[in-house]
Amino acid sequence: MTETTRKTDYRFFHRLRVRWAEVDMQKIVFNAHYLMYFDTAIADYWRAMALPYEEAMHVLQGDLYVRKATVDFHASARADDMLDVGMKCVRVGNSSIIFHGGLFRGDDFLVGCELVYVFADPATQTSKPVPPLLRETLAAYEAGESMRSVQTGSWAELGEGAGAVRRSVFIEEQRIPKELEWDEHDESAVHAVARNRLGQVIATGRLVPGEPGQGRIGRMAVHRALRGGGHGAAVLQALEHAAKARGDREVTLHAQRSAEAFYARLGYGLHGEPFEEAGIAHIEMRRAL
Repeated sequence: MTETTRKTDYRFFHRLRVRWAEVDMQKIVFNAHYLMYFDTAIADYWRAMALPYEEAMHVLQGDLYVRKATVDFHASARADDMLDVGMKCVRVGNSSIIFHGGLFRGDDFLVGCELVYVFADPATQTSKPVPPLLRETLAAYEAGESMRSVQTGSWAELGEGAGAVRRSVFIEEQRIPKELEWDEHDESAVHAVARNRLGQVIATGRLVPGEPGQGRIGRMAVHRALRGGGHGAAVLQALEHAAKARGDREVTLHAQRSAEAFYARLGYGLHGEPFEEAGIAHIEMRRAL
């Protein structure tokens, strides 16, 4: 195994704190836990590529299986250490994908690993060629390219993808009655969707007219597995640009209280008192354009 041992050699990192349950009497990590750390980092690597793993594999018509996992120990991690786990795709063969990982405490290299995956038919678990789309996505991510694109348009153009995300988030996850989710504004609204490299819609929102000179943003939804990846912010920015382009001077939205901090970080301020909408606590927030 050839390790990548400098933090600067990785563009992806997963951060974790060592729990006391993961250490022995000497307060150093049990060896078996290191593979768990690298496996957890791989899961976040897929999220960084804007790929919801299960749905992405369905589109790619296959799945990934570990063929070999090699761990190379240099030093031990200890209880309460804050660790950075770097992962890097180093090779994509005909049916295999090889990742190298590095576990760091600060800049100190502790443990290296090599993970070899095989792309295979999930029904028979026989190997098959890595799909070009997956090959291209891995290469693009390691090259630092964007993992999403954002498009604005009408409901006729974007409604199928936008509707699927909204159905998953609002109706299935938050249990909002479907008769409250769909309304007459969809047909006239400006919609925005974020797509990953496989073409899957991973986030959406819409813009409708409010008071004169004001745009009203709503139905903001991000795929459950991909929150925190900046996809909601990208959709929001696209809707703000659409509002500004048509002459709006301000945008307003009804933020769920759980998302209040998200909108505050993007420049939105509170307006008025909290209220309930569809049985969920909300607050109006506004931002000048």
